[in-house]
Amino acid sequence: MSVIVREVTVQDAQGITDVLNPIITEGLYTILDCTFTAEEEAAFIQDFPERGVFQVATNEAGKVLGFQNVEPFASYTKAFDHVGIIGTFVDADSRGQGVGKQLFAATIEVAKQKGYEKLFAYVRADNERALAVYLRQGFEVVGTAKKHGKIGDRYIDEILIEKFL
Repeated sequence: MSVIVREVTVQDAQGITDVLNPIITEGLYTILDCTFTAEEEAAFIQDFPERGVFQVATNEAGKVLGFQNVEPFASYTKAFDHVGIIGTFVDADSRGQGVGKQLFAATIEVAKQKGYEKLFAYVRADNERALAVYLRQGFEVVGTAKKHGKIGDRYIDEILIEKFL
């Protein structure tokens, strides 16, 4: 499969929600519990932090297959300026085809250019596939946050991972 990885544009909002909302609705892979409209996603893209990194992977026809973003860890102090929070989402039909690998390569390169030295993520403890993807990219487990999320009446542990760039 031919994949193009590039910086996000506001015009990608619908494609991003087409990838993200089914993942949220399924309730198995993300702690997110509310779907987003294309308008909400467009506003998120427009207001995305200047130091952030937001990449989309598309096929040759321009269909969004996945996306990855890095946001500053905390804006209330400069002590964390070198740390970014990374999130990765790939459409169910595109998983296992190298989309994530290509997103990581592009995102990490831009993150380095923007001064990030470390990426940090929270992965649902029951999402073994996502954890394996991150570990293959050189992330290391640094701990488990017990009952970190709560969806409905169900608590969810999250694995904390990091990668030094």
